[in-house]
Amino acid sequence: MTFNQINRQTWKRNKYFENYMASQTSFSMTVDIDITDLYEFLKEHHYKLYPALIFMTTKVVNNHIEFRTTFNSDNKLGYWSKMEPSYTIFDSASKEFYVRWLDECDSFKEFHKCYLEKQKIPYEKNSFSEEDMPENCFAISMIPWQSFTGFNLNINNNTNYLLPITTFGKYYMREDTRWLPVSIQVHHAVCDGYHASLFIEELQQLANNPQHLK
Repeated sequence: MTFNQINRQTWKRNKYFENYMASQTSFSMTVDIDITDLYEFLKEHHYKLYPALIFMTTKVVNNHIEFRTTFNSDNKLGYWSKMEPSYTIFDSASKEFYVRWLDECDSFKEFHKCYLEKQKIPYEKNSFSEEDMPENCFAISMIPWQSFTGFNLNINNNTNYLLPITTFGKYYMREDTRWLPVSIQVHHAVCDGYHASLFIEELQQLANNPQHLK
């Protein structure tokens, strides 16, 4: 992974960045995507839905610099050459959640295998995240118990958090079509409504063409 520092003096977005950092403006967009074809494909090939969503989201995030722009540990503004997903896992026994992360894989088959192996790691009480998680991770979570029409997180204790946060809800049936609510939250300093719309559109395209997961 490589961190590419941004030259604020020549960066065409700098005026927007300064304005929205000063006002600490973030926004979220929640849209239902059609996962009918995706769900049937995963069922046929004995794959789980959540790792597929993580894999697809990572692909979209890595398609755009805007979703990879952040401050590094030295408080330098820039963008990572590649992002890795960190995601929440629910522990049914304790009713608590913990965090895992995975390297991005070109093959979903390999990614799915690594996901299942990570699931075997024992849950440690009061362990919120993995100690060896790299800097270039972005957050994904799922609330599989409830569909929603809107979802928003408030991160008021870290004014430098610029990376996207994706939250999936419970899928539901509308006639013969299966729908999944997807919420993406971004910081307006680095992303606009255009970029959030691209995220949803590209995620839908991947769901419409699940053969890429072979």
